[in-house]
Amino acid sequence: MTGSISPLQLKSWLHDGHEIALLDVREQGQFGEGHLFYATPLPYSRLELDVPRLVPRRATRVVVHDGGGSETVAERAATRLAALGYTAVHRLEGGAAAWQAAGLQLFKGVNLPSKTFGELVEQKLHTPRISATELARRQAAGDRLVVLDGRPLDEYRKMNIPGASCCPNGELALRIGAMVPDTQTTIVINCAGRTRSIIGAQTLVNLGVPNPVFALENGTQGWYLADLGLEHGNGRQYPEQIPPEARREARERAARLAARNRVPMLSTDEARTWIDDGERACLVLDVRTAAEFKAGTIPGASHAPGGQLLQATDQYVGIRGARLLLLDDDGVRAPVVASWLRQMGWDAAVPVEGVAAALRLPAPAPIAAPELPGIDAHRLAEALARRAVLAIDLRAGMAYRKAHVPGSHWSIRPRVVEHLRALRADNTLPVVLIADQPVLARLAAIDLFEAGITDLRLLTGGLAAWTEAGLPVDATPDVPGDADCIDYLFFVHDRHDGNRAAARRYLEWETGLIAKLDAAELAGFQIN
Repeated sequence: MTGSISPLQLKSWLHDGHEIALLDVREQGQFGEGHLFYATPLPYSRLELDVPRLVPRRATRVVVHDGGGSETVAERAATRLAALGYTAVHRLEGGAAAWQAAGLQLFKGVNLPSKTFGELVEQKLHTPRISATELARRQAAGDRLVVLDGRPLDEYRKMNIPGASCCPNGELALRIGAMVPDTQTTIVINCAGRTRSIIGAQTLVNLGVPNPVFALENGTQGWYLADLGLEHGNGRQYPEQIPPEARREARERAARLAARNRVPMLSTDEARTWIDDGERACLVLDVRTAAEFKAGTIPGASHAPGGQLLQATDQYVGIRGARLLLLDDDGVRAPVVASWLRQMGWDAAVPVEGVAAALRLPAPAPIAAPELPGIDAHRLAEALARRAVLAIDLRAGMAYRKAHVPGSHWSIRPRVVEHLRALRADNTLPVVLIADQPVLARLAAIDLFEAGITDLRLLTGGLAAWTEAGLPVDATPDVPGDADCIDYLFFVHDRHDGNRAAARRYLEWETGLIAKLDAAELAGFQIN
């Protein structure tokens, strides 16, 4: 069933206590410029790839929307979802523009519920914090300090506080005993901005770690704005080995925290009941590291490293009101993450057997998208030289700017039909698609086939194969233009590119989130 609903009806649905998936199907840059508080970002370019993970129960009440006005991507997304078997799909009349016109709030940025939660935690629990200048002074004085960066390693490598080691927030509870030499050493947790600094520090406080603990105020951005130097390219991170006594103490602390936050610890039979309940959605999330997940997990579980699950819950869970089963293999990480999720309003529980539990999840359905014949790099180069094909690059707009096949044109799934019709005046040239992930080209091909553009090929191996073949690439720093890069949110990324004004704006945005919430949105959080 598909239909449309008004903004006020949607507002009522969001707070009626029943499951709902609110899917913003615009691309990342558009989403970040203004969206509904509870919206899950699900770009149309990735719709069929990501929706089974985000919204696994096909009977879930779903509302899709775009920006409104002349945009039609929500209509197309609703049609695709119905074809995938979703039975209760609705479209928000007038999209985000109508929501705002009805006097309801739109929010810039990303990961709104998680970031707002971090600000509320600091406000309510008075999370201890330290300024960049004070931390630098104490480092220079030789104070006993351990600085831990709560971000994943790839983010840490980009820039870090001097002397800091990487320990993602989801690992803190398990590994802190192996990283701090004694109970007198001060622990400082940082991230790029605020949320993970706050949640990481408060996690240690909640666990009862006896050391002095602080969140670095405003993270690496605050450090940079204080005219202090950052390090780049480091790989320092937590030790793999955890002493037995530290592991035992971590389990005891996690158990006490889970009990305080009423985290259900489920037997395998109880977990099966959650999974098999056809009236409720249940997402099974492995919160361990990527390497551990790859080495083995419950078949069908999704990887959601604990720190990132808290930082960006809307990227892992698409159903408001869904049940969440969290998996680990140590009895530490899952209970601690679940204790936070429950305060965020999620019905989160932990199977006591973790990844060893004998659980069976439904097998994912294959993606119904056309297979495309391949063309190798040398054949494409020869065809382009004869102007015998059109090459369409579907990679990220910023990646195209840095390097692309000479003569290729950039496009993105929501606009690829429109772009190709403008480029193929004679409507006869075959088209070669270029993509980092072949599946994204196949998804775009669904729209092209429906528009009658069926003579499609795929560059085998993508741009990497082109460069490995020794063929030249072009760079166009201004093409696609900023307005066309609907997949890139300048507001978020500019703060890390030496733009002080952007960094200040971002921090002001983050600290101003609470004031923009209404009473119903604030009531969704229950911080202990």
